[in-house]
Amino acid sequence: MSRNNSAGPNRRAVLRGAALAGATTALSPLVNLSAAQAATSGSYVIRYDQPRRQTILGLGFEIQSDSIGSDNNGLPDTVTGVPYDLTASERTRFYGQMLKGGRSDRGFRYCRLAMGLYYRGLDSSQKLMRDRYPGQAALLADMIGRAGIEGTSVEYWSPAPGWKSNNSYIGGKLKSFAPADLAALGNAMVADLDHLTGQGIPVSMWGLQNEPRQNAPYSSCLYTGPEYVAAFKAVASRVRAAYPDVMITADSQDGWGGTIGQSLKGDPEALSYVDAWTYHRIGADSTQQMDRDFTSGAMGKPVFNNEFEYLVGGTSDRRTINTAQSIMNWMVFQEAPTWFWLHALKPTTNAESPGYSLGFWRPPHDTDFSRFPDIPVGHWDFNPQNWNAVAGFVTYMPWDSVRYTVDESTRLGDQRIMAWKTPAGKPVFAITNRSATESFTYTVDTQTAATFEGHRYGPRTTDQRLTPKTGPRLTLTVPPLSIEFWVRTP
Repeated sequence: MSRNNSAGPNRRAVLRGAALAGATTALSPLVNLSAAQAATSGSYVIRYDQPRRQTILGLGFEIQSDSIGSDNNGLPDTVTGVPYDLTASERTRFYGQMLKGGRSDRGFRYCRLAMGLYYRGLDSSQKLMRDRYPGQAALLADMIGRAGIEGTSVEYWSPAPGWKSNNSYIGGKLKSFAPADLAALGNAMVADLDHLTGQGIPVSMWGLQNEPRQNAPYSSCLYTGPEYVAAFKAVASRVRAAYPDVMITADSQDGWGGTIGQSLKGDPEALSYVDAWTYHRIGADSTQQMDRDFTSGAMGKPVFNNEFEYLVGGTSDRRTINTAQSIMNWMVFQEAPTWFWLHALKPTTNAESPGYSLGFWRPPHDTDFSRFPDIPVGHWDFNPQNWNAVAGFVTYMPWDSVRYTVDESTRLGDQRIMAWKTPAGKPVFAITNRSATESFTYTVDTQTAATFEGHRYGPRTTDQRLTPKTGPRLTLTVPPLSIEFWVRTP
């Protein structure tokens, strides 16, 4: 019997339509990037007179609802996570100020749920996932409902230990690839989805394995290409039958371009279950999406980044702008319909937290106030160099906004532009300046005589209101290390 209680409309159909809408777009080369970085001005025309490019569904984030060792080392027994550790008032503030982006209705669309890592409780068989602490799923369901999130992107960091060669979440491979055993695994993973949806956690996307070629010191599971294809066919076919509206993604690391993606492409049945290719281009320079090809081998399926963070080196002012440009360039040059940051909140106790998080929370067991002294136990605060990079998109790019082409006098790596219309038809565009020293002047033909209001973000700037400008031609000087959103009024 088919379950049809996944989140929202048919995400598969929407994303396939987005891919086909952009299928005729050729990836143009980056023009004179090294010389152009010294430019101080440019001219741009927003082509609302041309066909729309793609529908931008909205952004995603991951939630750490259980513990992980500092520097991603191990799985502590300590029960800690969000929203579990937050006080009631801090949960409300978290949902409103971050997950909704300060909007009255909705901000982020998707919540990535790391099965076997941040949701890793087990039943007595060790083959089905359940709450690890009382009320875990209920808290997640409450967060999703109150924050107005459409649904989860359910992805396994590891199958349950009962399916693993080492009987552990950490490392190892599947115990068996025999057809009967893979069928049983598929039934179990569908049962996991039944458990989540039965607890009020809607599902929008599903993935078999996070980073399937990584043997990590936390939850992981290794697959070769043929092994992944065999498991994927067995499990994805059952997910498709049970949850026909859920978007099935692969391979959560190298998309269609790696060994696993190529194996999937070589098997017509497996490929039929792939709705979108997912990549991890962790902390990459945003110009990577300008001068590399992520679409030509996608077989007409959408591509997007479902994990972005800074693995080493933490945050920086330049990285604030780089993150914003990553969002824009995935959408402008790769026709991506969505983009995921890694964690909403990370604990004050973990060394990796500054580069991974949009904000920090203090768990009850952290009594060392030499770090983050202004965050009380059970409270959270923004990580501004990361948060300010994505906040404007969460606030001013509503779900199902439609992107349009922008003609650029010269394509630059440190100054980017993206334009869209909201579902209500309101024109909006974003512009950036990644230069640390020089302002940059944009002359933008908006093709409308309307007035636009500006909102500026930067490493230490959140939604600064700017003097309105009236079109059709706007002259906008963007300071160093800044992101601006210009929204037509009213």
